Amino acid sequence: MNTIACPNCGAPVTFRSAASVMAVCGFCNSTLIKDADAVRNIGRMGDVLEDFSPIQINTSGTVDGRSFTVVGRIQLRYPAGFWNEWYVLDDHGDGAWLSDGSGQYTFTREVDRPSLPNIALPAFEALAPGAPLNLGKAPDGSVLLFIAGDIRSAQCTGGQGELPFTVGAGYAARVADFRRGGEFLTLDYSDEVGDRSGFRPSPPEPSPNAGGSTPTVYRGRSVTLDELKPQLLRDPETITDAAGRVKGKVTNLECPSCGASIAFSPGATSHLLCQTCHASLDVAGPVAEVLAAAKRVESVRPTLPLGATGTIGAVPYLVIGFMRRAEISDEAGEWTEYLLYASQRGFLWLIETDEGWERAQVLDTWPFWYTADRALLAGDSYEKLYDYQAVVKYAAGAFNWRVEVGDVDHVTDFSFGNAKLSAEADEAELTWSRSTPVTASDLAQWFGKQVDTSAVPSGPPSLLDRPPGGYRQVAKWLTILLLAVNAIPILFSPGRAVIIVILATVGLYFPAWLMDKAAAEKTG
Repeated sequence: MNTIACPNCGAPVTFRSAASVMAVCGFCNSTLIKDADAVRNIGRMGDVLEDFSPIQINTSGTVDGRSFTVVGRIQLRYPAGFWNEWYVLDDHGDGAWLSDGSGQYTFTREVDRPSLPNIALPAFEALAPGAPLNLGKAPDGSVLLFIAGDIRSAQCTGGQGELPFTVGAGYAARVADFRRGGEFLTLDYSDEVGDRSGFRPSPPEPSPNAGGSTPTVYRGRSVTLDELKPQLLRDPETITDAAGRVKGKVTNLECPSCGASIAFSPGATSHLLCQTCHASLDVAGPVAEVLAAAKRVESVRPTLPLGATGTIGAVPYLVIGFMRRAEISDEAGEWTEYLLYASQRGFLWLIETDEGWERAQVLDTWPFWYTADRALLAGDSYEKLYDYQAVVKYAAGAFNWRVEVGDVDHVTDFSFGNAKLSAEADEAELTWSRSTPVTASDLAQWFGKQVDTSAVPSGPPSLLDRPPGGYRQVAKWLTILLLAVNAIPILFSPGRAVIIVILATVGLYFPAWLMDKAAAEKTG
């Protein structure tokens, strides 16, 4: 660990790793480059947007048996949103990256190119969401087939702490993320762009195994925040205060286009759509900027109003946005999707269709789409249902990416029992989500009088729709009936009859307990 005085303001700046070549002064945001025997100030780094991420510099945790500490951060922005890359040092002194975007996390380490199979990696321009990348075979003989998820061109807009390379605000990044189940692979083509900021070193010499392209390769897996066992996270009050301070403590924004009040969670979202005039607002900076004032559209009255709060699994969620989507076909069906947000749990979707409601979660672990008509997730084989295009017809509220009327995604749905998998792709991203049915009683339990469940379709019947008092209540009355029917045998032949009644009671109560537990997990 080496602590030096910032050449600009004199504040102490610490380099914890000998491999770190750059640090950002926490007081004046000066970008400091560490040479062999000196530290140079090469300009001011842009401010990071204080979003609702609970991670901060000095957050620690464990992954794969190693402890780590967050020592640096860069924030990258693309036209539809932004994400954080946290630089961490583990207890062996090795560096790694913890990616943080929209409540999803991945942990990756740089891979030595000589250790990769002798394959030619594709050029960035040749990639598209859904494209396969075959890295040969794993030690167990399985094929290392990764699928492209995100293909992004982004710019660095801010940074903190120390980093293993030099980068400045405005630095251009080109990255492609791939997934294989829960595994994660990133091809970083940024060095091929050239030194646009004046901070990044010259591109490395091509590797003999690189083929025609020389991206830096990072490999790891998806992780959850709980799995990392993190320490020194920002608490909810600090998060709200910090995000509010950067945003001017705004929770109700006056639309610059029509003056209507728009409620949103500062820092949690980067784009708003005014429900009154449908203006598109960028709120990822200190001042709301009108991106596009679209023509007025017919007012849509959602079943779940913006600002409604629901308690799902003991966690309070806020309805922050909704959009009306339709299938592009001769017999176009329409549905409404509601975006919910909880500061410590991230985002959740509720989907309203003519047939009923569904609860959907974006997946960290991707299914294996092993044939044209089948996808495998957690041992369950999902059968292909539909393949169609969906267009956004209306959107209002706050979103964690930029939503516009007219956005089109290609959707493929699969089913297994009452669960459904959906793969959605546009020109830059492929995502998978899993949804399960939601009943009117679920909505009433979550939102109370904020939603009129009388107009909610009941949807298909489900065994998880518990009777009043639960299945164990039913088992109790069946046991009483069983005792009444067997009263005479118990009286005259107690030994045999009692054993039969006990076994029958266990046979009633144990399945009832399992069904009550499954129903509770579904609603939680």
